[in-house]
Amino acid sequence: MIERVKVAVVGVGNNTSALVQGLALYRQSGSLVGIRRPMIDGLGVGDIDVVAAFATSAEKIGRDLTEAIFLAPNNFPRLNCDLPKAAVPVTKGLVDASEVERVAAALVGAEVLLYSAPSGRPETARSYAAAAHAAGVAFINTTADPVARDPQLLASFEAAGLPLLGDDLASQFGTSVLHNALLRLLAERGLTLVSSYQVNLGGTEDFRNLVENPNTKKQSKLNALSAADRVEVAPLGYLPHLASQKVAHLNLEAQGWGETAVSLDVKLKVHDPSGAAGVNIDLIRIAAGALRNGRGGHAAEATPLLKSPPGTAI
Repeated sequence: MIERVKVAVVGVGNNTSALVQGLALYRQSGSLVGIRRPMIDGLGVGDIDVVAAFATSAEKIGRDLTEAIFLAPNNFPRLNCDLPKAAVPVTKGLVDASEVERVAAALVGAEVLLYSAPSGRPETARSYAAAAHAAGVAFINTTADPVARDPQLLASFEAAGLPLLGDDLASQFGTSVLHNALLRLLAERGLTLVSSYQVNLGGTEDFRNLVENPNTKKQSKLNALSAADRVEVAPLGYLPHLASQKVAHLNLEAQGWGETAVSLDVKLKVHDPSGAAGVNIDLIRIAAGALRNGRGGHAAEATPLLKSPPGTAI
């Protein structure tokens, strides 16, 4: 019987709530609804145990993980599953680079560190990557902060035989995935793109943080799109009443035969944390499989799941 993957998470927000609840739901139900790949490297969706969690919120530190994921400002809904206590108390997260050794010591026994803190804190992201490297743990960066795009950092993980996957999730069915599919469809059908834009609105703390600290998020979104020179990504909008749902508006203006106009407007509404969890479940198994097989650095099979893999703009 294959050994379950032991995962540590940084950030006990909505994305972690969606992941932890989803793991329980799929174990109990045996359902494959919403699952892209039931098996990766012999690992099923339920073959993952969260063994450590880090957060900076005083209200969450010390709480069992299964309690902390429901504390405000988290607003991802409760899924229809039993959620027994995880016996994983939330640990105080890394505040500055001087605490790398403490975090590395807390990672003993883990195989994968999933960095799911808010974007816009590149030094923090790199410090957690350093802790993972010191502990001999694979690292996944789900944020737009450049980590896997750092050639020196990527080389150090590769030399150590440790997977480094990132940067920034391409959500399971999010704005970037849909937008890029529509842009490809235009090109495949011989239409000429004139202009395009996307607008994203959401009510999670990650949206609030990105509105206040946009940093590399816009560039990361553009990295995920073909024909980016004719695409505009509007600043993110934070609307608390949307809670964990994201609303996106897409527009494409093009020309067809005889230079006649073609116009397309699309509205997408999804639970943003579900989109993250639906990708994280694959990234975790890819990272674990690569680690167990001694493959360090970037894993090519992770590239379609990321907005800004190594080699894209910072």
